[in-house]
Amino acid sequence: MLGLKLATDPGWVNLAQRSIADILTDHAYCEQKAASTCIGLIQLYPDREYLVDKLAPVVNEEWTHFRMVLEELKKRSLKLGGQRKDEYAMLLKQFFVKGGSEEGRFLDRILMAALIEARSCERFRLLSLQINDEGLKQFYHKLMIAEANHYRLFINIAEQYCDKNKVKRRWDEWVNYETKILNEMELRGDRMH
Repeated sequence: MLGLKLATDPGWVNLAQRSIADILTDHAYCEQKAASTCIGLIQLYPDREYLVDKLAPVVNEEWTHFRMVLEELKKRSLKLGGQRKDEYAMLLKQFFVKGGSEEGRFLDRILMAALIEARSCERFRLLSLQINDEGLKQFYHKLMIAEANHYRLFINIAEQYCDKNKVKRRWDEWVNYETKILNEMELRGDRMH
């Protein structure tokens, strides 16, 4: 369903539950960045009506998710920590087409967003199945569904404006690149990605 080529090491959940404060903090900032990404895409492409119409509600949804993560922190008497450098996203950005056509740059922005949503969905699924905290199991199950919908939405936006075969080819390149960087990155339980 998600088109990812590398599954997360199941041991990641064990690492993540050792420091719930850290994983929830990182998750909160991921939701903030997701809302900002949608806002940025709307600002860059105000003439693309389908994109604007579809992403405007996602901004609110992602911000709602941010507030939901804050509530999960409060329930556990934990505080939102400081934002950390997102190595995963920084490495993904290195795969953007340099120069090239506007369509290529647009497609890369949309596919990177789709990839991050897909990976988040996959990680939320692991948490919903394996984390020891029953409340967080339910919480992550709900968010897993939302992330899957967002992933699909970004793919639909790409296909709305670009040739479907081109989208598929470039998506395959993105997931191959993501597999490479994940194989090189340290598996950390204090990061969502």
